[in-house]
Amino acid sequence: MPDAPETPDTTGTPATDTPYVVVLLVEQHLSDLDATQVRSLHESIDEPVAYHVLLPLDDAAARVEASLGSLSGGELLASPAMPMADIDLEAIEDHARERSREELNATVAALIEAGATVASSTLVSGPPADELAAKVAAVEGREAIVLTRPHVVAEFFHLDWTSRARRKLGVPVLHLLEHQTFDEQAEGL
Repeated sequence: MPDAPETPDTTGTPATDTPYVVVLLVEQHLSDLDATQVRSLHESIDEPVAYHVLLPLDDAAARVEASLGSLSGGELLASPAMPMADIDLEAIEDHARERSREELNATVAALIEAGATVASSTLVSGPPADELAAKVAAVEGREAIVLTRPHVVAEFFHLDWTSRARRKLGVPVLHLLEHQTFDEQAEGL
């Protein structure tokens, strides 16, 4: 599935100022709280701050395959056969793509409401850490922020997006938990 085209934002910074570029990789739409917290991290920076937002495209086909693959043999024998032709993967993928676009648009709106300048927003379909690394290189990002739900097992084994990004990037990478305040995140340590 090809990447969605990058959407430039019209609220960009003046061409005469070199912005401090931050690339955000988000797992789901940012709440108003998330956007305010992200923006608060950069309030003391004297130069303009430009955010580039990446949101992975929900892979509907993989979800359908995974859910069908998780059925045990007994469940398959006891239930009537469901031919794959009866599943409209294209419709599922279209729905997932639309939902991802809505989440990306909600994220951009929350950031703008928090006073941020969003330079671009992109749905990505490749491995998230690779997409983040490519974007940081392309826009000469000075910082990357990964916002996800907690993924305890992946984080323990350093297989999460943040750990992978840290291995690929030469810029600071901050991992924040979506929909939690900084205080709530600190309590979880």
